[in-house]
Amino acid sequence: MKWKKRFTDLAKKYKHGWVFLYILIYMPWFLYLEKHVTTHYHVIQIPLDEYIPFIEYFIVPYLLWFVFIAAAFLYFFFTDVPGFYKMAKLMFTGMTIFLIISTVFPNGQDLRPVVFERDNIFVDMVRVLYRADTCTNVFPSLHVFNSLSVCIAIHEGQALKKHRGICIGAYILGGLIILATMFLKQHSVMDVMAAFLMAYVLYQFVYASERKKAPRYAKRPVLQNTK
Repeated sequence: MKWKKRFTDLAKKYKHGWVFLYILIYMPWFLYLEKHVTTHYHVIQIPLDEYIPFIEYFIVPYLLWFVFIAAAFLYFFFTDVPGFYKMAKLMFTGMTIFLIISTVFPNGQDLRPVVFERDNIFVDMVRVLYRADTCTNVFPSLHVFNSLSVCIAIHEGQALKKHRGICIGAYILGGLIILATMFLKQHSVMDVMAAFLMAYVLYQFVYASERKKAPRYAKRPVLQNTK
């Protein structure tokens, strides 16, 4: 019976894990878009994109995005439940907006190089990425938005402020991931700008709104017991 009690205790302790059920909504929707948005889409790119060179070495931070997001979720899941909820709220709201935009406004880009000037292991990794990931459903960039969401969660988290090195390292990696989306020709500058705008707007609702409420409670006078 001990294992039953242990399971019950774990279920109560980590009940916030229900949030991960969002994947059951996101993945089928996203895979549907990837399968059906293939040819007829609005091309998202601007002249500035043509001046950004293709640099295959950015495949390293681009792929580290998956580790970055997973590590952030695990950290907040096990150490900071309120922070976990806020980060999930910010990230999943943005991901849902992305799905809606991609559904009503099919989009993509034609920036990927047809011929590579160099041949090395990093270019081989980019080729694999291109085969696995379509050039559609790019606006706004989720690679950028989710990276910003993690950076915001880290910045707003009280515990991590004590570990300056970790924070700086996370911000640097987040910045490299954002640059990678453009240097690998995965996203247009427009995709990146839209992701920043979405992160800024949603930040006001998830984090800034709570900060504005806090002073009001702090300034309330303490009622004296006159009895």
